[in-house]
Amino acid sequence: MQNLGDAVMSSWTLRPELNVLFVLMAGVYLKGWWRGRRLSRLDDDGARLASFLGGLVMLFLALESPLDAFDQLFLSAHMTQHLLLMMVAPAMLLYSQPFIPLLRGMPRAFVKEGLGPFIAWPELQRVLGWVSSQPVALLLFAVSTIGWHLPRFYELALRSPAWHNLQHASFFWTGLLFWWPVLNPPARHSSWPPWSLIPYLLLADLLNTALSAFLIFSDRLLYPAYESVRLGGFSAHTDQALAGAIMWVPGSIFYLLPAVIIAARQLGGTCRPLISAHRRAPALVQLTASRPAITRWRLPLVRRIAQGVMLALAIAVMWDGFTGTQVAPLNLAGVLPWVHWRALSLLALLFVGNLFCMVCPFTFVRDLARRVIPPGAQWPRQLRSKWLPFTLILVYLWAYETFSLWNKPRSTAILIAGYFAAALIVDSLFRGASFCKYVCPIGQFHFVSSLVSPGEIRIKNESTCNSCRTHDCIQGNDRNRGCELGLFQPKKIGNMDCTFCLDCVQACPQQNVTFAMSVPAKTLLSDPFRSSVGKLSQRADVAALAMLIVFGGFVNAAAMTSPVMMWEQSLHFSMPLATAALLLNGAVLLPAAAIFVCSLCARVSWQMTRRFVLALLPLGLTMWAAHLLYHLAASFNITSVHGLQLLILDGGLLITLYACWRLAGAIAVVLPWALLSCGMYALGVWILFQPMQMRGTMQ
Repeated sequence: MQNLGDAVMSSWTLRPELNVLFVLMAGVYLKGWWRGRRLSRLDDDGARLASFLGGLVMLFLALESPLDAFDQLFLSAHMTQHLLLMMVAPAMLLYSQPFIPLLRGMPRAFVKEGLGPFIAWPELQRVLGWVSSQPVALLLFAVSTIGWHLPRFYELALRSPAWHNLQHASFFWTGLLFWWPVLNPPARHSSWPPWSLIPYLLLADLLNTALSAFLIFSDRLLYPAYESVRLGGFSAHTDQALAGAIMWVPGSIFYLLPAVIIAARQLGGTCRPLISAHRRAPALVQLTASRPAITRWRLPLVRRIAQGVMLALAIAVMWDGFTGTQVAPLNLAGVLPWVHWRALSLLALLFVGNLFCMVCPFTFVRDLARRVIPPGAQWPRQLRSKWLPFTLILVYLWAYETFSLWNKPRSTAILIAGYFAAALIVDSLFRGASFCKYVCPIGQFHFVSSLVSPGEIRIKNESTCNSCRTHDCIQGNDRNRGCELGLFQPKKIGNMDCTFCLDCVQACPQQNVTFAMSVPAKTLLSDPFRSSVGKLSQRADVAALAMLIVFGGFVNAAAMTSPVMMWEQSLHFSMPLATAALLLNGAVLLPAAAIFVCSLCARVSWQMTRRFVLALLPLGLTMWAAHLLYHLAASFNITSVHGLQLLILDGGLLITLYACWRLAGAIAVVLPWALLSCGMYALGVWILFQPMQMRGTMQ
């Protein structure tokens, strides 16, 4: 270990020509920055100065620190160096908007007589405009990234200092070209619309994900040069996997963070560049301006038609389950509920909102029955919590694997029929939507998960509600009923307990309630009093349910992989006991212990701990969606969707990390939760790349 430490300390290159260049650029920028600050002061002047100097520091670390010497020994060190050259340093330098300060810092005569004609040369401007356009910049960036990581060219760069310097130069300059359209300095105005940056960044993330996944999961050593010289206690294959992880997680965050901010601005109707010339980029959750997405035109009729279609499908599934073939892939009961419905409802939650509850066939039958049997009792006060649905979801996750419900059409038909019977019995006895609010495990899963959804039922104008005296949104009127779940719209925040029934939209005489899109997961960042729910930080039952949903998604997917199935068989337990052991440990006991440790390390109260648990929802929901997307694609004979799965999971990790940071506000507080989130993400990636049962197909 002492020899390794000595090697690190003696491996600083400190080439005079580079150090003089770095110091000269810092001095010129600082001089021009100071001149500009004397003319006009902007709020983010200090941030831009720090960004430029930080970019130079990143270049210094990449080229002069032990990273440059150890890149001959460790692929992971070389990958860290590439990350600094391609992503960190170019982005920091461009964020500082260096062109004007650098020109101001140079001698005026040199700028006017020497650089001026050259900069104003039309041919040069056309060439720069072409190479920095989005298609060309992305193409050059991709060619540089893929080309230099091909074994033949990578090994050539390791053997030859000249080729090695060319490799680093191409990484840095193509990195500058790539980030130029994203950061959009004032010296150049893009002709591409702002929304085009979203696919631009997502394509770069897919490239980064594919390359890093290839490094991690490849069975062979891609660069044999690292096998011949080893230093340290791990093998070249382990070093290769570590390099892929370094490229994957930080790289994805670098691509997805600006994509999320740009998407939020598009939802909010703003079209400014990511970094404007006069103000720093606002926080993600500040961009919540939204536009109404639907009108009141025939809403009850449209909803009833959709519910009727869902009821017809449910009847068809039950009929086929009872009378049809019991080969699951050939039976509607073996395909529609477990493959198509689960995947589509999860994707709807991610991109719109709680659409299934809106068109739920169970409430459709219940509403018809209430015309004959009006309910009269109140739901017991002792059961007005989420502990009953918590138990039911836990039992469902256990029974799904234990009894292979996905492979038994008749059992599926019985389960659906029982669901209809339970909804009828509960809501025929108790007033309000008691089954939806206190019993239904499907509804509770959607309620909690929809805290991440961008779609929301909410008021348009607060002053209109303040002047209202009838409160029809909750009490109803002669023509329309109010909210059966007791959600008073002026105090309703987020989607918790909201079935998207649109009764409040119809009942409001001022047309002040609407369905609108906003920034996903913004409701997780605040803890106001919510109508009929209270403060989420004071609801241990909601936090427990969120924990089960988040970690249950990982356990549900892992239970279908070959390594976990072999582990269950090695226990020599009966299937019910093996599944119970996996579920209780993976979705309840170990997550509770991890959350407890994070809470102790972060030194936060139990109220804040519950909010951090809710902040894990984006990652958990995207794990559910990525997993179910695999089965949905397999039902259409599409067997390779890893890129899309990883993109979805990347987005969940990014939103979770952002939510944790906004809740914490300090590195020491956010660090335990960030480590937990990254660990869960790594586990999710491992699960998605394991051999998995292709349920719902004949394969």
